[in-house]
Amino acid sequence: MPNPTFLTAAEAAATLGVSVTTLYAYVSRGMLGSSADAHSRHRLYDAAEVRRLARRKADGKRAGKVVQKVLDWGVPVLESSITLVADGRLLYRGRDAIELARSASLEEVAALLWECTPRRIADAPPVPLAPAQWAAWLKLWSDSTPLDRALVLLPAAAAQMPRVWALGRDAQLDTACAVMRLLAAAMLPAAPSNEPLHRQIATAWGVRNRQQGALLRAALVACADHELNASTFTVRCITSTGTHLFGAVAGGLAALAGPRHGGETVRIAALLEEAARAPDLDRYLANRLAHHESGAPGAVLSGFGHPLYPDGDPRARLLLSMLADCAPARSPLNDVLNLARAVRDTTGAKPTVDFALAALERVLGLPAGSAFTLFAVGRVVGWIAHAIEQSGDGRLIRPRARYVGECPLGDGGS
Repeated sequence: MPNPTFLTAAEAAATLGVSVTTLYAYVSRGMLGSSADAHSRHRLYDAAEVRRLARRKADGKRAGKVVQKVLDWGVPVLESSITLVADGRLLYRGRDAIELARSASLEEVAALLWECTPRRIADAPPVPLAPAQWAAWLKLWSDSTPLDRALVLLPAAAAQMPRVWALGRDAQLDTACAVMRLLAAAMLPAAPSNEPLHRQIATAWGVRNRQQGALLRAALVACADHELNASTFTVRCITSTGTHLFGAVAGGLAALAGPRHGGETVRIAALLEEAARAPDLDRYLANRLAHHESGAPGAVLSGFGHPLYPDGDPRARLLLSMLADCAPARSPLNDVLNLARAVRDTTGAKPTVDFALAALERVLGLPAGSAFTLFAVGRVVGWIAHAIEQSGDGRLIRPRARYVGECPLGDGGS
């Protein structure tokens, strides 16, 4: 007998006017929930939720001629040729990001995303900032976190850049290289350098093992871009106002720091520490799951379950595999893997890239906050690519709001 409260996949797709494949994509993006059918292996969809989504889609179509490039309940409709997330894969300009992470440097990926040659980046002029000035700033902010230091020093450096507002292609690329290197230098902290960033990071953190250095390089590449996430959309919004690249990247960095974005690595580091100390991992995990504070929508626990990767985050798979191959003899690797296995067995959720970065920090004994630093230093390359693309578009990103508050007296009809 049909259940009026729930719909089958075919019924939900028909209500929405989409294919069943598109319906599944809505679920993977967190736009729609589904639940198991107790009497079959199929999934069911809440009828009221499906109808709400159908109304929103209809509203969007009616408003389409007025507002063409906005957000439709979390679905990005800004056109971009930079990154594609589809069918469990991550592609940078059509190339598999996981394969790139196996061998490419962040600078080579930057060249791909910025549409220039690797030599153009390698030969970019040194950061036009007096070394003594930079050293003085680093000393002044030496007690700050990498994030706070970068948020202060990027705007300070922008004020010293003679061509920060220049719009020509060469000037744009010079500024891009300066931003990328200054962000890394501020977070490490170190002097700005044209040396490959994974080597700068390895030196700053005392990583001398070649395999571990390759893991740092892979982590940067895996984090380089991820389509229109919150921080990247922030960068594009800021860029669309006409401000310079330093300002856009500072805004992206602030957005990345939130605990539901890149800042989730801090939560995961605490989770790893607590789980390692728990006398009974299964009991500890049961208590955490009962009172969890997940980061991403649909996540069962911080660091597990990515809405865009129902079968598991490929970035996490790569990094955890590489970590297992180069972990020190005496390290907490087994504790980390045991936690991931227990969560998977209990909930079916698999690690995200945030979990892999936090695991890398813990297993290799890197400085506290290294996971976030890797995320930010890698992601700045994608932010710059999106800023360049948005500048070329030239339009202001200005969504309209659907007003749901009270209407003034006398309005609203009879």
